[in-house]
Amino acid sequence: MKKLILAAALLVAGPAYAGDMPRYNNAPQVYQNLFNWTGFYAGLNTGLGWGDANGSDVSGYAIGGQIGYNYQLVSGLVFGAETDITITGIDGATASGFFSADYIGTLRGRLGYAFDRVLLYATGGFAYAGGDLHVAGLSNDQTHYGYALGFGIEGMIAPNISARLEYLYTDFGSRTYQTVGGPVGVGFSSSLLRAGVNYRF
Repeated sequence: MKKLILAAALLVAGPAYAGDMPRYNNAPQVYQNLFNWTGFYAGLNTGLGWGDANGSDVSGYAIGGQIGYNYQLVSGLVFGAETDITITGIDGATASGFFSADYIGTLRGRLGYAFDRVLLYATGGFAYAGGDLHVAGLSNDQTHYGYALGFGIEGMIAPNISARLEYLYTDFGSRTYQTVGGPVGVGFSSSLLRAGVNYRF
């Protein structure tokens, strides 16, 4: 009888002791961010622009908006795409006349790394701009095409709301403008430094 009671006690106590024993898991441990940047977003930005038009300095304000999409991997890498349009007051006198860039737009890819609620990223892609050349009281508009390269930092400041600081360089090559003195080629490049906010859907 004593042997039967002892055996029953071991059967009951065995699983309890086993539950207290250390368990070993050889699976690799992967750090996971608490916040995930995947999803659509839209927002506004404002800042300053400056650049070069036919060897002359041009500068002015910049204000615009952007929409985009991010996809975040478990590793923290973030891939995305963004398009934006910026109304600018970038202008100045050049040897060819008074040049102004009325707007600058881009369609870019983004590649970044997320440190939880902070995202560092690089960006690049297609760019276009609306140029205007004034000579002797007359003006001619042309659309410039080129590329954009830049980088930025973005952080969550409230649920679904992020703020960012971004630098973007654009090069549009040269376009031919019609003036009273004949056709004139104008090359244009610019830099944009802008702060923005995004709402994440």
